[in-house]
Amino acid sequence: MPPRTPGVHTHEEWKGMAQPVGLVVEPVVLNRLGVFPESATTVLADWQQRLEQLLEDQPVGEQWLSVAPSFELFCQEVLAWQAGDLRKAEELPAPPAVQLDDYDEVLRPDWFVPEPSKGDGPLKAQLLVQELPLGTPFDALPKGTDGRRSWEATPQQRLERLLKESEHPIGLLWNGVALRLVYAPRGESSGHLTFPLEPMTTVDGRPMLAAVQMLLGPDRLFEGGASNTRLRPLMEQSRKEQNEVSTRLAEQVLEALWILLRGFDAAGLEVEDPSHIYGGLITVLLRLVFLLYAEDEELMPTDSLYGQHYSVGGLAQRLRQDRSDYQNAMEGRRGAWATLLSLFRLVYDGGGSTEAYLPARHGDLFDPETYPFLEGRTADTSYTDGPLTSMPAISDDVVEQVLTKLLLLDGQILSYRALDVEQIGSVYEGIMGFMVEKATGPSVGITHKPPRQKITITVVVDASELLAQPSSKRDKWLKDATGVDLKLPAKAIKGLKAATSVEELCDALEKRLSSHTPRGGFQACSLILQPTAERRRSGSHYTPRALTEPIVAEAFRPWLERCTHQPTAEQILALKVCDPAMGSGAFLVAVCRYLAA
Repeated sequence: MPPRTPGVHTHEEWKGMAQPVGLVVEPVVLNRLGVFPESATTVLADWQQRLEQLLEDQPVGEQWLSVAPSFELFCQEVLAWQAGDLRKAEELPAPPAVQLDDYDEVLRPDWFVPEPSKGDGPLKAQLLVQELPLGTPFDALPKGTDGRRSWEATPQQRLERLLKESEHPIGLLWNGVALRLVYAPRGESSGHLTFPLEPMTTVDGRPMLAAVQMLLGPDRLFEGGASNTRLRPLMEQSRKEQNEVSTRLAEQVLEALWILLRGFDAAGLEVEDPSHIYGGLITVLLRLVFLLYAEDEELMPTDSLYGQHYSVGGLAQRLRQDRSDYQNAMEGRRGAWATLLSLFRLVYDGGGSTEAYLPARHGDLFDPETYPFLEGRTADTSYTDGPLTSMPAISDDVVEQVLTKLLLLDGQILSYRALDVEQIGSVYEGIMGFMVEKATGPSVGITHKPPRQKITITVVVDASELLAQPSSKRDKWLKDATGVDLKLPAKAIKGLKAATSVEELCDALEKRLSSHTPRGGFQACSLILQPTAERRRSGSHYTPRALTEPIVAEAFRPWLERCTHQPTAEQILALKVCDPAMGSGAFLVAVCRYLAA
């Protein structure tokens, strides 16, 4: 068979092995720019042989590990760096250093990789390196401080702080057992990829070794590669690509809102106050987003008990497996919704063998009393009354679909840790401006994209009223009913005029028919999600940092000048800041970043 054409899947293979945390490089960016790992078996075998010759079995603590004692030699033999490509930090005119005023410490790198020389200019670092004692874990607190008042932080946390505060965003951690590539731009979330050395000497580990060469080889760091395919531009482009994630995620969360509403409708939810139902469904989605972010940030318990029985990510994984095993039988399975309700209560009231295991959070977001219908209770009951006896019959099929919309983007598992606060806030914006209603008769959903917006919404219209209109006036009736010009194609308009039933109407609308419309249309009294007039007209959108940050900087310039650029804590805390948008608080978040810097 001919060799498989490289693509995004090529990067997904090695990325899955490199234990990604947060955002470093995006496969879609590497694919677009034609940056791919080496695939020739003979070349990879040669690199593996070179790496294998460097590894030695040495005692590390209470165990023997296969380590590469020399980082410098690793760079020369495996990465093909030349003499002078790795330099001691002291050789820089102004070596990066971060003074920890509250501790007897200064953070400094051990090595740096210089920018390619441009004439006789001063040395500049493009990458900082921290070389740890052999076998030192990257993510564990160091043991012993020799009586010094030291900062209790992991090597990863120390390097992140050094990179952010010295404004050198790219770094490497080395312990002879593994190599970690860290990206920590100032004012942004950090990410890292970890490449264990010994597994890279095996056949299965070849994609990882090829990825290390691809990311840290001469073409990416030194002269030879195109300027837009150097390591730092690749990372920066990956961050810009991530900004598009917020739009796609917001659209998928809106789809999840529809799925959840249809699930409650199928479970026989009695409608008393539609706005209350809408608020409850939004709350469920925001709870899930909050928990997915908290789990990615390891703010929730990390032991097997939580992971196997309560974790949202773990539940999603089990349901995906159930989908594979049971397929169409998922609609008849129950249990996932009860698992989520148990987790919501645990977050609210706390639980575990100790108070610190899962402390009570309380607050409105997880309060069981705010939306009792989520638990099958009425407003005159309390969640402390006893065990739930009339839990909504939400199928595992519904829960699996909702979690898939929240977790999978373009076929890849989404890292919530890599999202900025504004991007998570845009999820909330995407599901605002709707109301839950009952269909007045047989109805259909039509897709619509508001002006200047990327997110597509569904507008539901009464099919029986539409079909009652004269053929020549149906297009205009649709425009009046929805409040927007749908701009249907000529073929759809022709079919619209000729339709005599809901089925024919659905066929005529074709691609403009919303995927949320059931086969044969919505039945009378079905619960539907309808955009408000304001939502139909203008929609809601994500405010990028490229807009907020320069506006914030200019707004604060006169104040900073009055403070001679040295404001006191009292002056900062006395500020009153008005966000001109107040959607996801994008300007306020930018203000916090600006003042912190």
